[in-house]
Amino acid sequence: MAPKVEAVDLDRSEMKKAIPAPGSKKRVAHVSKHEVTKTRPQVMVPFQRAVPLLVNPPKLQQLQQKAAVLTAAVKGGQAYVAATSGQKKQENLPSAPLPIPVQPTCLNILPVGAALQWGNVHLIIPDGTIALPLTPVPTPPTTPSAPPTVPVPLHTTLTHAKPITVKRKSKCRPEASTKVPHDVRQRYVNLFVEEFLRTSFTVQDAFEKALAEEKTIYDRSVNKLKYLSIAVNVLKRLKNQSTPSAKESVESNNPGSRGRVSFNPLVLQANDPGEVNLYTQLKEHILSEILLKENNYPFAHPEIPGKAIQQGSIRKGSSDSLKRICCRCGATYSVSPSGTHTRKEECNYHSGKVVQNKVPGGVETCYSCCEGAIGTPGCQVFKLHVHDVVSMDGFVSSSPRPPTEIGSPGVFALNCDVCYTSQGLELLRVTLVNSNLQVIYDAFVKPDSEVIDYNTRFSGISEEDVSSASFSLRDVQSVLLSFISADTILIGHSLENDLCALKFIHHTAVDTAVVFPHRLGHPHKRQLCSLVADHLRRIIQESVGGHDSVEDATACMELMLWKVKEDSKVKRL
Repeated sequence: MAPKVEAVDLDRSEMKKAIPAPGSKKRVAHVSKHEVTKTRPQVMVPFQRAVPLLVNPPKLQQLQQKAAVLTAAVKGGQAYVAATSGQKKQENLPSAPLPIPVQPTCLNILPVGAALQWGNVHLIIPDGTIALPLTPVPTPPTTPSAPPTVPVPLHTTLTHAKPITVKRKSKCRPEASTKVPHDVRQRYVNLFVEEFLRTSFTVQDAFEKALAEEKTIYDRSVNKLKYLSIAVNVLKRLKNQSTPSAKESVESNNPGSRGRVSFNPLVLQANDPGEVNLYTQLKEHILSEILLKENNYPFAHPEIPGKAIQQGSIRKGSSDSLKRICCRCGATYSVSPSGTHTRKEECNYHSGKVVQNKVPGGVETCYSCCEGAIGTPGCQVFKLHVHDVVSMDGFVSSSPRPPTEIGSPGVFALNCDVCYTSQGLELLRVTLVNSNLQVIYDAFVKPDSEVIDYNTRFSGISEEDVSSASFSLRDVQSVLLSFISADTILIGHSLENDLCALKFIHHTAVDTAVVFPHRLGHPHKRQLCSLVADHLRRIIQESVGGHDSVEDATACMELMLWKVKEDSKVKRL
């Protein structure tokens, strides 16, 4: 800032020479005739930079501080004018409101070259239009060294908008160690609740009982298959506690009917529209010739009448006609030409199958009956060895249907029970069920050879049941040929075993073991009780007294009825 310019007047009277000493010659100037009074001109002396005064240093420092404050105010005013006049582009935030410029009421526009006076200091505004506060700011009298307060322009603070948080449903990952899926457990809890509601007073009581029952089953199970097996048995037991089973009701209404139901031609439903429709829908599930051979179904021998052959996997037997291989323990034993044992040998075997269980660090192979390791002595003992070879002689074939017959050729479910004899496996019982789940034929059969083991554990047939039987295998074949033609659909589970036991050649077959295949593919097959538990939600073969051929045949028919119904739903879509 330029300091104040001062004017200095010099009086000529002060510049007169000194009066000369007495005695010297006096010079006399001539006096003008006319005396004119003139204005003395003022001489302007340029102001030079002030030298710091040593007499009062605090005052000079105070002036310097005031000058610094005013300089900062000028710069702030320039920035504010640029912001409000649009010289600087404001930040464009889509989510934040735009600031509203505030018009200062105490600011004016000063022209170029205007001078401001603050005490003894003069300021000259530089080039440009600058907004400055013109209201004088008083200096605090008590603290002269403190800088004056300068009003600061108001600025609106821009706040970024917070992003909108979207709540997403958390995905619950199942535990790696879960052995049974949660939906399977929940399904059986609901089934248990329904059964406990019949015997409980309150819903809460039934729910608590169901949870406790399911938890016990879960703790006992080592995998999903074991869980399903135990759960269905418990469910069956709960149903039996409230209502009698279908098997018991049938036997109570028809005492003595087990194995003694003769065939009645009046039960055939050849002209029933439902039977005709079912036959048409089941055609797509009939086994092809390739599948028949692959699954070891019997075929007529091309050269020898009455003899059958199997083109699938054949169990290995002994090349010696007087040697047999036990199908239980694998030992080789000797027989006479008639097939009887030459000497008595006990058979020590495992009744269960070889299964693989996952254990920490690998897989453990053991027997399902006693969980014993492979190679351990058997848990069951029988008095003699047995073999499961079926004689290929004495087979009969179903004949073609006469062209004069109209309507449905018939749909029946077949199941047979066998026993071990000196000649191998022979028929003990045969059962057929129609599409209405009615037993149309059920008979005990007297074996031709000496019986070694009735296999009651699985067949459910004892010696007392067969002792009064009057039907032979030939009699049963004659009855079947009377209403079963080559076009009749026979349904069964692993039906090739039943046909071999009957010594009956029939190729219009529907096999539930093929319709519902094993996940590992052929030759693995799922058990019938497992299929019924998964698809029909029912438990079968739970009796300790053995299987029932009526129950198994009915289950096969119900499985195919369920399959046809599900297929129709898919086609409708």
